[in-house]
Amino acid sequence: MVSSTSQTFCRICHAACPVEVEIEENKVISVRGVKEDPLFKGYTCIKGRQIPDQINSQERLRFHLKKTKDGHFEEVSRANGLDEVAKKLEEIIKQYGSGAVASYTGTGGYQSSCALATAEAWHKGIGSHQLYTSVTIDQPAKTTAPMRTGAWGAGIHNFRDSDIFLAVGNNPMVSSYSPLGGLQGTDPFTKMREAKKKGMKLIVIDPRETELASSADIHLQPIPGEDPTLLAGLLNVIFEKSIYDHNFCDEWVEPSTLNSLIKSISRFTPEYVSKRCDVDQGAIIEAALMFANGEKGGAGTGTGPSMAPHSSLTEHLIICLNVICGRYNREGDLVESGNFLYPDSPRLAQVIPAKDPTPGPPSRFRNLRGYRGQMPCSTLADEILEPGEGQIRALIVSGGNPVVAFPDQELTMSALKDLDLLVVLDHRMTATAELADYIFAPRLALERADVPHLMDRWFAAPYTNYTDAVVEAESELIAEWEFFWEIACRMNTPIALSGGELPLDHKPTDDEVIDLVYSEARMPMDQIRENRGIIHAGKEYVVQPADPGCTSKFNLMPDGIQVEIDQVFAEVTGAELWPGFNPAIHTFRLISRRLKDVLNSLGTELPKIAARSTTNYAYMSPDDMKDLKISDDDLIDISSPRSTITGVAKADKTLRRGIVSMAHSWGGTSLTDEKVRDIGTPTSRLTSAREAIDPINGMVVSSAIPVQVQLTKEFSTN
Repeated sequence: MVSSTSQTFCRICHAACPVEVEIEENKVISVRGVKEDPLFKGYTCIKGRQIPDQINSQERLRFHLKKTKDGHFEEVSRANGLDEVAKKLEEIIKQYGSGAVASYTGTGGYQSSCALATAEAWHKGIGSHQLYTSVTIDQPAKTTAPMRTGAWGAGIHNFRDSDIFLAVGNNPMVSSYSPLGGLQGTDPFTKMREAKKKGMKLIVIDPRETELASSADIHLQPIPGEDPTLLAGLLNVIFEKSIYDHNFCDEWVEPSTLNSLIKSISRFTPEYVSKRCDVDQGAIIEAALMFANGEKGGAGTGTGPSMAPHSSLTEHLIICLNVICGRYNREGDLVESGNFLYPDSPRLAQVIPAKDPTPGPPSRFRNLRGYRGQMPCSTLADEILEPGEGQIRALIVSGGNPVVAFPDQELTMSALKDLDLLVVLDHRMTATAELADYIFAPRLALERADVPHLMDRWFAAPYTNYTDAVVEAESELIAEWEFFWEIACRMNTPIALSGGELPLDHKPTDDEVIDLVYSEARMPMDQIRENRGIIHAGKEYVVQPADPGCTSKFNLMPDGIQVEIDQVFAEVTGAELWPGFNPAIHTFRLISRRLKDVLNSLGTELPKIAARSTTNYAYMSPDDMKDLKISDDDLIDISSPRSTITGVAKADKTLRRGIVSMAHSWGGTSLTDEKVRDIGTPTSRLTSAREAIDPINGMVVSSAIPVQVQLTKEFSTN
């Protein structure tokens, strides 16, 4: 057989690593990195290298399914399935109103460059604001916190120019993610070695000695959930030593709010913070001095602290560190990412004024509102279960797995079972798909055209890429955008994108949809298609001077921050946010953990990944395991004030004591974990969607969870 090769980029996660695909008779045989790529230089991760297994898997859904009255699934043609779903949606809208229809775009859906934009437009077309995405599950404070303080128009210092960086709970060597200004997932190991060789200093705050922490000049390992305390302590040292950027603060910070911040965090002395966080006092001072005395380089957080207690305050204090040390691009600086897929907008060296962080429609629960055009996922279960005006009766899940990803697994499952219609778009039979009324099998990444729409803002260079479909999909399979278009055709509702409405009288191509979604791109799509895997030297944004009349300043003490700082100081531990927390019982903290092999729930079904592990191990310090007489592969009960999961224990010498470290989004629909060795367990069962939530964005505490750990006696191997 004759084989051919095509270049594309991976879409298992957002990093968009370029790959060369070997194909025989429309079948993917292998993938490898593109050594010639100027940005990635051949880098790929183990997840991306499993693309052939994913697309060729015998477990992959290649046809559509509907649930019968007796509860089993039967095959349904694409046309008939779409007809039936459209009819049911029209009936629900007629009976309950358009707000009764919701959709959720998960991590898988986000990797398709037109999926979310089309879903958003479809929602507007039917008149429903009930749009949910994975953004509000793990890091919503990154959206809401800068809205409260104001943001810098030219962005944070570039990583390539940095001589210092502070990473809090961020491990890009595994996650391929870093906040703006941090180490991105574009060949991160090489980039870090190069940065260190140039003299960059790295401070890592993480209770685990991660792959990133192994390169740190200073590694602080606090008790999980104490990030706000430690960050307040660093700020206090910087203020006490008066080593912050006075000139920047004088020009760009509202003086009264700076003074209020200095006064408020003065209580967080090195001695107090050391005792509270269980971190060496001298190391705290050294880290503060190292960060403040650097010339360029910022601070940022990863998933862990963004899911932990007081996540909004943590993100706020990170902003404060960057502001008071002036860690922003100034007039004449170059912005490293190209932002080519989004509208051309000058980068001004000035403050973008603060604004309402949650200007969207009100939820019916917990005084929360929508933001970023989305509603908070933590309210979705209650929006389904609570009768009355606004009750959700239909949910479309695009590339997500709420059963194991959403907070409060038991409540989430009750809600999904209560729906009149649950539609899932997924290439595998997930725990959520098991509960669905209809399952539509989508085209996978290599079967569609795409642009790297997520990384376009994060690439560490002005870089463009584009891909055609490199293999032909089976005719029944359907792209995420295509599903919403098909339903819109049947319901005769518009899908208006930035470049115009999708035609309803004929089916557009992937490229035609891309052109409409990215019609306002800084670089026209035709040029992007012609420049695949290219760094455009000289096309960087050059930071422009501030507008002469600009009067905006950072507000370092917006409403609610003083109250939350007081609350943190009054606490003995952040675990006190949990009703039912007992310090004598809940002596451990469960923290989130990224894995090299899988992304959330994606990848556990692939043979080579399963050969490495079939469960999300409960990693613990060997010393803790010895004290509790727990051995590797023993089953342990992990109990929060909300619920209990069963995990498979595994020693990890990189962890400080008092921690259970587990990856999230594993497991299935069982609430008793009989198959934990085979499919893992969802840590989300330990959380509550109604308690221990952020009052601004509804973020549920999903890391640094207070737990009790006990050997599961009836299953013990001892």
